[in-house]
Amino acid sequence: MAGSGGAIYVAIRIAAPIETVWALTQDPQNHARWDARFSRIEPLDDLPGGGSRFRYERALPGYLIHGLGTAIGERRRPDGSRTSALRFETADRLSPLRSGRGYWRYLPDGDGTLFITGYDYLPGWGRVLDALGIRRLVGWLTAWSFDRLRIWAETGEPPERWPLRSVLLVWRRNRPRAARCARRSPDRDVFAAAPATLATLEHP
Repeated sequence: MAGSGGAIYVAIRIAAPIETVWALTQDPQNHARWDARFSRIEPLDDLPGGGSRFRYERALPGYLIHGLGTAIGERRRPDGSRTSALRFETADRLSPLRSGRGYWRYLPDGDGTLFITGYDYLPGWGRVLDALGIRRLVGWLTAWSFDRLRIWAETGEPPERWPLRSVLLVWRRNRPRAARCARRSPDRDVFAAAPATLATLEHP
């Protein structure tokens, strides 16, 4: 799968242990609290080959997008890192993202965690609109959400304190900022670091 503008990569260092970052990202209720790409995530059932299926929602003004996804996490690796893989899709014609796949990596970094994502999707509003700005907006929203997660993990401030409209509070130094994230992969291929589970993960 490839979108019209290339896969999205976001990385941020969080001054918290992997166990904390894992708990805030792998629990569906916690995930929906900090990740502005979702309004609600509801677990459905376990998959025969491992992992689970879920339903997600994204609330827009006057409209609610529904979709399905599958995910599988790997709690520990010999080097102390962890991974998670995900696939999603929706038949909703008003969704700017039609289907996609991606991964999270959790890397020990001293007394903190390097949290990384790489993902790509097929656009729902056409490749032209995607190339003209939708993909850039999706990448920015991912990075902004990652910094909102960082604030939660490091300070305990709940992400609800920082709704999307808080981007207008430019005088607040401690507000979430997408600019705190790295947005370019050290590898040309964003999926070079993807876990093997992504290739075998069942489609929704």
